[in-house]
Amino acid sequence: GYYVYVQKPYGRSSSRMEHIQWLPEAEETLYRSRLRKCALELVPFGIKPLLRRAAAYEALERYSLAYVDYKTALQVDCSVQAAHDGVNRMTKALLEKDGVNWRQKLPPIPTVPVSAQTRWSVPSAQAPGASTPPATAPQGERARMLKEEGNEFVKKGNHKKAVEKYSESLKLNKECATYTNRALCYLTLKQYKEAAQDCTEALKLDPKNVKALYRRAQALKELKDYKSSIADIKSLLKTEPKNTAALRLLQELNRA
Repeated sequence: GYYVYVQKPYGRSSSRMEHIQWLPEAEETLYRSRLRKCALELVPFGIKPLLRRAAAYEALERYSLAYVDYKTALQVDCSVQAAHDGVNRMTKALLEKDGVNWRQKLPPIPTVPVSAQTRWSVPSAQAPGASTPPATAPQGERARMLKEEGNEFVKKGNHKKAVEKYSESLKLNKECATYTNRALCYLTLKQYKEAAQDCTEALKLDPKNVKALYRRAQALKELKDYKSSIADIKSLLKTEPKNTAALRLLQELNRA
């Protein structure tokens, strides 16, 4: 009968992924049932269960759910390369499936409690010798609150005050999103060197971060470093080839 290409997640006693197999329709139905059970048995925000479930969703072509799990895993630990690769694959698949507005169709991405985040448990390969200590739960929670306060100031148009809040947050917890948020403020304030620097720091944490690449390209354009700006846009387009803002900026750079 009908067959589907599925990658099984390994079970409790297995130490590796099982080989990809062709499964008949009846077994696929059973596998879907196991998938739902897996969701219920997840260790709250555990990296391995999230990656296993994401791989299962991906194999079943439920790309939006796989994307959410990969993104959630990155909230827990942004150094997990498998999650970065998964996000990039799902971005391409969803772009092809749903077009440029694919993000609007995503289910909500859960917010991971600071206590579950382990971003600094492993030194970043992009920052050898980094000695930033792990943020304690109180520090992490304070960092999150400061970032949220910064976000509120951005909504009100008070970018200087937002920069202050983001800077305080980064002293407690160096997070990719906080760097890209502060970079946006610096761009608005026409502090282009600072914006580019923040994006560079964000890219050390997430080398393919779309916002960081786009905002650094914007900053470099204003600094008249057109070659580097174009390089950033081309890197971004490898991940999101139909990103309209990036394509528009590339046209402007080619005319510069």
